[in-house]
Amino acid sequence: MTLAGGNACHQKHQFSPGQHLLSPSGYNPTAQLLWRSIFMLSSQAILCIPQPASLRLQAGKGHLRGSQGQSRGKGLSVQLPSRRPFLPQPTSMSVWLFYCFGPSDREGMWDGTTEPPEEEGRTFMQVISEKYSPENFPYRRGPGMGVVVVPFGPQGSPMKDRLNLPSVLVLNGCGISRAGDEGEIAAFCAHVVELDLSHNKLQDWQEISKIVTNIPNLDFLNLSSNPLSESVLEPSCAEAFVRVRRLVLNNTRVSWETINSLTREIPELVELFLCLNEYDSVTPSPVPCPSLRLLHITDNNLHDWEEVRKFGPMFPGLDTLVMANNNLTSIQDSTDMLCRLFPNLRTVNLHNSGLNQWEDIEKLNFFPKLEEVRLLGIPLLQTYTNTERRSLIVAQLPSVMVLNGSVVTEAEREDAERFFIRYYQGFSEEELPYRYHMLVTKYGKLAPLAEIDLRPRCHAKVEVHCEDKVELVSIRLDQTVAELKKQLRTVVRLSTNNMRVYYIDKEVASHFGPEELKYSTRALHSYSMRDGDEILPAFHSPVWGTLSESCHLGFIERTLASASHGDFQSSANSH
Repeated sequence: MTLAGGNACHQKHQFSPGQHLLSPSGYNPTAQLLWRSIFMLSSQAILCIPQPASLRLQAGKGHLRGSQGQSRGKGLSVQLPSRRPFLPQPTSMSVWLFYCFGPSDREGMWDGTTEPPEEEGRTFMQVISEKYSPENFPYRRGPGMGVVVVPFGPQGSPMKDRLNLPSVLVLNGCGISRAGDEGEIAAFCAHVVELDLSHNKLQDWQEISKIVTNIPNLDFLNLSSNPLSESVLEPSCAEAFVRVRRLVLNNTRVSWETINSLTREIPELVELFLCLNEYDSVTPSPVPCPSLRLLHITDNNLHDWEEVRKFGPMFPGLDTLVMANNNLTSIQDSTDMLCRLFPNLRTVNLHNSGLNQWEDIEKLNFFPKLEEVRLLGIPLLQTYTNTERRSLIVAQLPSVMVLNGSVVTEAEREDAERFFIRYYQGFSEEELPYRYHMLVTKYGKLAPLAEIDLRPRCHAKVEVHCEDKVELVSIRLDQTVAELKKQLRTVVRLSTNNMRVYYIDKEVASHFGPEELKYSTRALHSYSMRDGDEILPAFHSPVWGTLSESCHLGFIERTLASASHGDFQSSANSH
């Protein structure tokens, strides 16, 4: 097989074994050939294949695509685009050739070996070579220029002339199914401390162990969403994980036997993530893992406390237990048993569990070191307001310093405990929780709080006096005097231009008498009107005492006279 550059280069490169292209029978004819050869890229590349085939060419990270054509046994010319990403002028870089025999074949992969591999997916080293190759970083610029700059020093790869490899590798969703060359893994990844292999195609623990064995400083490993449910972890493979301290196995459906093998072989395992694995039971390990501090096992089906309690002997040093979205129905152990089960537990997350009794909340007090609790979305609290929920839980859990992510202050705790006493004061003796008696001992029996509504009043019912009649009218206190006059037109049959309005505050009328509402734009609430006060509409006249026949002259005269003698209230009553 011969590759030739175009007129700009006039260079040819030989590749072997060419006989595989001539005789595709006996293996999958669909293939991908990865050329590691470096050549001066021109505008045209010619591949001589003495057999009908289709071809496209890609180069570097920019994936330069040539136009496809059909070979007739005389070679196939592929024209490359004139505009090339990251390549303002011809440069050296790796080239990938994709081709297939016959119109019905799909593109596959062939690495140039004697027999093309039958496995699907890609190798760990292949992905690293493609993602971190220096050819994918043709320029090194300053910060903010959009090009990754690999720092010098111990964090970089020991082979910087070949790969720009950081100490934290993120290779999620890359189609990795195999390790590849172990010698290359050891050479390139000796400095790597964190490795993300989530959402790949790894389904064999042996392949994973090949990768991990050759990364001696690996501290964090993420294998989430790899199809590992059917794979059996042999003891020899489990030993490869001995240096890992944080392990993520979310959505892998790994068996408890596999988990127990890993925890047995990893002496310094600190964090373990087992979310979305559809566990409805727990198989305890005969060998405890005292080093584990964090167990994250959300979104499973652990409804029964009998299964959850198995974590105590398995992980005696457990500091944080995250069990959100498991629908745990109750906490069933006794006080002494709970103290022994989780002696070091400081944080527990029971979001969206099925707890529906206050006795279950009280039992959290029996974890001797518990300081932080998360309890959102449980059935028990659905009928309470947000303020009631938090106050009742804070009062029930005196040692908890953080609730649902918020710090509990001393002032909040005292308010919550006093609220707790008053909340349960109307309950029978049989219904009172144990915590109530403890708080009564601390604060005594508290009197109910006075209900004071400090919100501004919106309406008032006032008495409108006119023509010896009294009519009870509801008025809006946010309206103005002018708007009140419009409302009174239907009652007193006066136009707003010919109407004066007097206001009598019943509480102070004996001292001050009626007050005229003179200012049309003034809001009624500024007069502090209340239910039972009086409104006196009168005809507008320049001379006091000349009033409309529609209004009651005698009543206003008597009220004014009574007010001047300090006996307005008795006058109003006699009227």
